[in-house]
Amino acid sequence: MDLAYGPRYEAFRQQVRDFAAAHGAKAPKAGQGLAAQRAWQSLLIEHGYAARTIPAQYGGYGAEPDILESRIIAEEFIAAGLPMGMANQGISMLVPTLLEMGTEEQRKAFIEPTIRGEIFWCQGYSEPGSGSDLASLATRATEDGDDFVINGQKIWTSSAHFADMIFCLVRTEADKPKHQGISYLLFSMKTPGIEVRPLITMTGQAEFNEVFFTDVRVPKTQIVGERGQGWQVANATLKHERGMLGDPNQAGTRLKALIELVKTETVDGERLIDSPVWRDRLAKLQARVLAMEFHGLRLLTARLKGENPGVAGLVVKLMGCELNHQLACFAIDALGELGVLYDGGPHLRADGRWQWNMMFDLGLIIGGGTAQIQKNIIAERGLGMPREPKLAS
Repeated sequence: MDLAYGPRYEAFRQQVRDFAAAHGAKAPKAGQGLAAQRAWQSLLIEHGYAARTIPAQYGGYGAEPDILESRIIAEEFIAAGLPMGMANQGISMLVPTLLEMGTEEQRKAFIEPTIRGEIFWCQGYSEPGSGSDLASLATRATEDGDDFVINGQKIWTSSAHFADMIFCLVRTEADKPKHQGISYLLFSMKTPGIEVRPLITMTGQAEFNEVFFTDVRVPKTQIVGERGQGWQVANATLKHERGMLGDPNQAGTRLKALIELVKTETVDGERLIDSPVWRDRLAKLQARVLAMEFHGLRLLTARLKGENPGVAGLVVKLMGCELNHQLACFAIDALGELGVLYDGGPHLRADGRWQWNMMFDLGLIIGGGTAQIQKNIIAERGLGMPREPKLAS
């Protein structure tokens, strides 16, 4: 069996390697600001290593989708230790939603500045009383002339404290069943009446926020899809969110750093990589990372063929988030007593990135739909098992 990619793809691989050699020094380093990240993103888009298949009329590179090219780019960037293109709620979740369901005007207005890091987005979904049952959201929008007037509250809103824009679910049809009365709106976070209150997590930082809306006026034209059909749009976005949170390239990058860690950390003068026990644990994680990578190729193949991946697409978020957390936990174990350090100190490894990852990734197992909810989705929608019985009210 010949598993070689063939001459065309090996030539493409060499192009990616040449880019890494010529431009790798321009990649943003830890602590560098947004300008460095934007410059790197623009360079990647110019060469087709970010926003590769987004049409050129919306600011992307405009290449045809190709499974092996996508895999080669990821492999070579990971091997070179270079960051891939930006990935955030706007780029990874909203942009594909607009390509699928947005108007031409919305695509032209928002896609290019979003993929270039000029507009940052947050997601207004969860509410204090509608986390697990998102469709029961209570934030309401009433009509007033050409505007919707929004009142309500969102919670666990990542990036709201610095986001420029929000894609937000609101109830516009109070008299309809909960899944049929929701609309999906886009509006500026600088709109009068919006208050953001950061929430400190166990990382010591404020990644999440409470967001309050008091008489926030949004033009009716800033709706994605049809009025009252926001649930369908929201589910398209959630599909892309699960893919972002379960990105196998992120796990691959983390595995590479983990391998370097066990090559340098020692116990009684012996490198961890030379210990059969540690090698066995590492090999098990490496096998799971490889499985995630090939599973990602399966999903990409299904998407290019226009096929529904079924249960294969539903397992990504659950498996990806749990794997990333376990990779970080392995690093904490490998660091031994240094693994309990946090927030500075001369013996801290990698500026505390492993400790931060371990705590933050635990939150991601909950965020974006808890592991328990993901298992219900897999069982009911993917495997056709009976729905969980509802308690009598």
